[in-house]
Amino acid sequence: MSQRSKICGGMKLLKQRMFLFVGLAILKWVEGMEDTNVTDIDMLYVNGRGFYRPLMVGITLINGAAAKGAVCLDGSLPGYHFHRGYGSGSNSWLIQLEGGGWCGTIKNCLYSKKTRHGSSFFMEKQIPFIGILSNKAEENPDFFNWNRIKIRYCDGASFSGDSQNAGAGLYFRGQRIWQAAMEDLMSKGMRYAKQALLSGCSAGGLATIIHCDEFRELFPRTTRVKCLSDAGLFLDSRQNKHLELYCCSVDVSGRRSLRNLFGSVVTLQGVRNSLPRSCTSRLNPILCYFPQHLIASVRTPLFLLNAAYDTWQIQASLAPPSADYRWNWYECRKDYARCSAPQIQYLQGFRNQMLRSTRAFSRSYKNGLFINSCFAHCQSERQDTWFARDSPRIGNRGIAESVGNWFFDRVSVQAIGCPYPCDKTCHNLVFK
Repeated sequence: MSQRSKICGGMKLLKQRMFLFVGLAILKWVEGMEDTNVTDIDMLYVNGRGFYRPLMVGITLINGAAAKGAVCLDGSLPGYHFHRGYGSGSNSWLIQLEGGGWCGTIKNCLYSKKTRHGSSFFMEKQIPFIGILSNKAEENPDFFNWNRIKIRYCDGASFSGDSQNAGAGLYFRGQRIWQAAMEDLMSKGMRYAKQALLSGCSAGGLATIIHCDEFRELFPRTTRVKCLSDAGLFLDSRQNKHLELYCCSVDVSGRRSLRNLFGSVVTLQGVRNSLPRSCTSRLNPILCYFPQHLIASVRTPLFLLNAAYDTWQIQASLAPPSADYRWNWYECRKDYARCSAPQIQYLQGFRNQMLRSTRAFSRSYKNGLFINSCFAHCQSERQDTWFARDSPRIGNRGIAESVGNWFFDRVSVQAIGCPYPCDKTCHNLVFK
């Protein structure tokens, strides 16, 4: 072999390794993007939009949880943040399930257990209550004086699953954490609730759908009980062959990134028994982890709040760096304004699929829907999107008003925004 050939071969190998390294780094960033939900985004809003004095609420660890095996990935105690209601809201309860991604491999779970999404040792001692958790009527008109609880997320499987890996020192106890938290809150007065709302964002939004009917069963039939899933409508796109012509049956490389992720979570963490039997009796448990196969069978009134161009799904499911070999989606992933016409058409196909997946669900008068055409993720936990002067709207109503109207049966809410770029009220996310 000539010296020139050796040099060229070495350079080629070096480029391949550099590309692999950078690709893995970006993939880790995308996987970590789910970590950048409530607490981080809340503080960005607090520091950047003039919201200087949010209510800060301390953490409460569930001391009896360990005896029930209800522990985080690392074996530490789970916890929640609780602010008591008062006045007309003293017997009303709002439970919010935190999001934070999933871990479906031993390696990823070992990483997660050293973060706040796997261990209470790393959780913030206090977090701001804004958006749907705010205690100010001018920021949260319908729920400001309720008992408001944020349950921290530390199991990596949307509060589902019941297994462990002794060799790796990992506990997959999401179902037990859910049950221990509910038992603890019931003992602190939730059993007397006159009305209750279970909510959650992202992985917490998926958990809300999974546990919605369980939540309903905790209360007497006289209690008004409903559920709100924010940014939890994760799509498994291969089911509708007609849509394969548009885009979203698979990711941009032709693979099923999200199904592979969910499949590994369901298998590793023993999620099957936590899923509704109405689904697992007819479908593979992995498919039953996707909300589109669950929502029509949820008996309890359910509200779906979702961005039609969900940024997490764009970043990690539709066009993840691991599938974007030529980096054609690099600029589009960071800033929707830099998407090409074909890329926007691809994303319109994703929106079409989301709307199709909710058709049967929306036929029930008890359910609510607010799908706006924004590039966003989690809109109930941010003050600027939940309730502010310039919050996103569909027609003449914003998100907080729509959720309140639905919960209190003031107005039926089946709101779907027009496709991009017609919605000028969006708070679109742009990544630096």
